[in-house]
Amino acid sequence: MNTQAAQLRRLLRTGDFIVAPGVHDAYSARIVESAGFASACTSGAVLSQTLLGVPDLGLLSITENVDHCRRLARMVNIPVTADADAGYGNPFNAHHAIRLFEEAGLAGVNLEDQVTPRRWGATEPGEVAPIEEMVRKIEAACAARRDDDFVIIARTDALAPLGLAETLKRIKAYVAAGADVVLPMGARSEDQIARIVESAGRAPVSISVGVSWRIGTASLGASLQKLRALGVRRVSVPQLLAAASAKAMEHAARAIVEVIGDGDGTNSDLPDGLFASTAELQALANAYGAVELEQHLLRPHGKSEVAVTAQ
Repeated sequence: MNTQAAQLRRLLRTGDFIVAPGVHDAYSARIVESAGFASACTSGAVLSQTLLGVPDLGLLSITENVDHCRRLARMVNIPVTADADAGYGNPFNAHHAIRLFEEAGLAGVNLEDQVTPRRWGATEPGEVAPIEEMVRKIEAACAARRDDDFVIIARTDALAPLGLAETLKRIKAYVAAGADVVLPMGARSEDQIARIVESAGRAPVSISVGVSWRIGTASLGASLQKLRALGVRRVSVPQLLAAASAKAMEHAARAIVEVIGDGDGTNSDLPDGLFASTAELQALANAYGAVELEQHLLRPHGKSEVAVTAQ
């Protein structure tokens, strides 16, 4: 059984408000876990940007996505959900994709109703496939999973191109098809979100937020509290940590350039606190755990377990 999936399923059953930051590498995954978050997620857009250096054009292959998500999931003890895009094709492809992500140790996946292949930037944002096609993909995804705890998060992008009524219709159909969680994109008003929560019925609603996400004129923090009060059960924050790391690296690179270019050396010190310490990086890489395991596995033959533990 997938323990991460069981953990996520328990979180969803408790009724607690879940915040799942996006992770994209070993550092971000372990930082999220050590910060105390109960779960994490990945973003196909972020992985496309950080692994391939291209926008979310659908160029990140299922193999690249699954392999990277496998590494992230095994680095932490908290549940991680992956972004399976639109299932990489038709319902048969979606069935195959679910098997791969589940076998990789993920706790669940987002499965979206955008057209495939995605035509990012070439048409109206959020162009969606027919509702019947997405229903078949959700049914295929539910049939594919071997562990009933594996979570199917049905994402719909129908709000922008088709409006709220169509979005509510799709949410009801997706839940009826077996979706465990619904993820409506583009909802910003309290009325929209309240109606979405009502339409979802038994299924928890998840909202994806970014640094500029707001309900009306409320601050981001106040908006999150409003979401909780409206009955939203989960918030994913897919891009903030990647954006923060990119900005931090830019600052560090510019600081290093300034030091290198300081001809007389009068301003050659780097700002305090700009870099993680060696000890912090070793902790993120679990260096001490590796040393302890190495000592245990390479101990002289016949050495007692008590002696090894005491080292």
